[in-house]
Amino acid sequence: MEATAERSCTDGSLASARQPVSYSLSSVDLFEAMRCAPTTRHFKPDPVPQEVLLRVFDAARFAPSGGNRQGWRVVVVQDPERRAALRDLYLPGWRAYMEHTGGATVLADPTSFDRAVVRRVQGANDYAERLHEVPVHLVVGVRLPDLAVTDAGLPRQSIVGGASIYPFVQNLLLGLRAEGLAAAMTTLLVPAEAEVKSLLGIPEEIALAAHIGVGYRAGPWPKRLARRPVSEFAFLEHWGEPLGEPGRFA
Repeated sequence: MEATAERSCTDGSLASARQPVSYSLSSVDLFEAMRCAPTTRHFKPDPVPQEVLLRVFDAARFAPSGGNRQGWRVVVVQDPERRAALRDLYLPGWRAYMEHTGGATVLADPTSFDRAVVRRVQGANDYAERLHEVPVHLVVGVRLPDLAVTDAGLPRQSIVGGASIYPFVQNLLLGLRAEGLAAAMTTLLVPAEAEVKSLLGIPEEIALAAHIGVGYRAGPWPKRLARRPVSEFAFLEHWGEPLGEPGRFA
């Protein structure tokens, strides 16, 4: 499907005609969900119906995993006190991340930076500071015995274990978008894994993989997301040889 500058995203749910037990999502709906699922930082306070979450989980569970072990586990947090506790555990990691990436400097002296950069950093900081206001928190974990880690012996950082959990996380994000819900997925709660496990009663064999804030988007959906063109990352037969015409899918 060719991308054009005029193509825009649809507001609200992408599954308005779908019945609760029907999974006849067309390819157009799927591609639109993939292209139009932004990270959302500001949410309405409206509650999210449990039935909607169940539909999302029911579809997301068909994600691939090593050996089809399906090691994902999710704790849905809606209680205000637990949401506030998760915010308190999230903020130290967030503030350290801001110092590391220079975001703290942007917040301290916004007039010295591009407005778009300032707006993006301020939005992300608002999300972190007001995390307790996000209606639903999904704390996603994975059973460590279920990970198929085939690169453990290589002389670099291991990444393959994520293949058994992050396809499921992406399915969650797409399913939420199809239901008209907004989301923000981060891993900044992971450094507080021990405290999160204690708070939510998560077993020792589970490793934290992601935190997803979920709710109805407070503002309009963006018309278009900024992503690199296909020619920059997809190659034909040999590294550096573009797949297709440069600029066609941009």
